[in-house]
Amino acid sequence: MEFETLSNKVIGCAIEVHKELGPGLLESTYEQCLAHELRLNSIEFKLQHQLPVEYKGFCLDCGYRVDMLVCNKLILELKSVEVVKEIHKAQLLTYMRLANIATGLLINFNVVKLKSGLKRFVL
Repeated sequence: MEFETLSNKVIGCAIEVHKELGPGLLESTYEQCLAHELRLNSIEFKLQHQLPVEYKGFCLDCGYRVDMLVCNKLILELKSVEVVKEIHKAQLLTYMRLANIATGLLINFNVVKLKSGLKRFVL
């Protein structure tokens, strides 16, 4: 699947979840519902994908997990917060660098319209 098509399908799935549930729930709820929506749309993903840290030639399991890794091409960082802070953006960018994945989506479900909670990042 072409990357733009994949990205648009994932965003469509997130919008569908938000339309059904609305804002105000826990991040874990949105994560599970988005996982279900991705399955319904036959989109390959890994939930809570382990992300080791490579440091000076050593691969270290430090307990980091990516919320969702879609088709090994796109990292999703899900939030349900009042305000997306710079640290949330920095976290996604760091995960992207560690995983060597060029594109990520920061999706904050705690908004009235999901479009205002979507932010795409490219390394």
